[in-house]
This record gives sequence, C-alpha cells and structure tokens, in this order.
Amino acid sequence: MTTLSPVRIGIVTVSDRASRGIYEDKGGPAILEELTRIIASPWEPVPRVIPDELDVIAATLTELCDEAGCGLVVTTGGTGPAPRDVTPEATEQVCRKMMPGFGELMRSVSLTVVPTAILSRQTAGIRGSSLIVNLPGKPSAIHDCLMAVFPAIPYCLDLIGAGRIETDPAVCRAFRPKS
Repeated sequence: MTTLSPVRIGIVTVSDRASRGIYEDKGGPAILEELTRIIASPWEPVPRVIPDELDVIAATLTELCDEAGCGLVVTTGGTGPAPRDVTPEATEQVCRKMMPGFGELMRSVSLTVVPTAILSRQTAGIRGSSLIVNLPGKPSAIHDCLMAVFPAIPYCLDLIGAGRIETDPAVCRAFRPKS
C-alpha cells in the first residue's frame, strides 16, 4: 500500500467584513467541513481570510500556489456582480489556463435551487501545478457547488502534476443539493 504525502489545500475567504473581524467567517469553515468529509487521504488546510481587493486576492492566490505549495486552492466569496466582487478577475489574472466547465457546472447545479444563481461568476483555473476553484459565499451553496465539481478535481490534480488526493466514494456518490 502506498502512503500519500499530505496535500496542502488553500482555503481562502474573500470578505471585507470577515477580514476586519466585523463578520464571522462562515465560508472558510464550510469549505473545511466539506473537504474533511470528501477527502479520505492525508491533507493539510492552509486558511486565509482577506479583503475584497483585486491585488490582495491575486497575491494570496500566487503565494498559496507558488510558495505554500498548495495543489488545490478553494476560494469563497467575491463571485457576484457587486463592484467589489473581483475574485474571478484575480483568479484569471494569476492563472495560465481557465477551466470554464467548473463554473458552468456550479451555476447549473445552483440554478436548480435558486434562480439568482445566474448572477454568480464562479470559475476555476490552473496556475503551475495548482488548481484554483472559486466558490460562492453561502455555506449551502458551497456544499452544492463543491460536491458537484469535486469528482473531477482529483483527476485534474493528477493531470497538472499536483499532489494526489483520494476521496471517500460514499460521500461523493451520495451528493444531493443541500439548498
């Protein structure tokens, strides 16, 4: 049996209020909870809570991929149409390849729950040997979107040379939207 080295996974909450301590970060903990349920192999969370600032988001994504060695970076927040929602722009700025299928699937799943999901701009992209996935900010939407795209994530990580992760098949097969 092969022992897998722990994969580092960046968990980034993008929120002006949470970064200033005005608002409790619910997105980051929701991602951590979902990943804990989904991933069966060793992994290490690398959390960040940052403001909705394009340059800060881009720098944080770059740092997590290039310096912290995260093979997967999952963000929450900043994906709507409001003026300060710039997470997808920061992701596009730092990635060499965009993966539009992730956003398409997340919106499709979300639209079965809420008609305003069409306003969300989730996306994903590849920077070096890291996959960055942008999720919405609401915990129930985080569950729905992450569970929808996660079956493709381990294979994508293999293809780009990131660390290997194993999922709990019972959890991935049992997905039903929470919302």
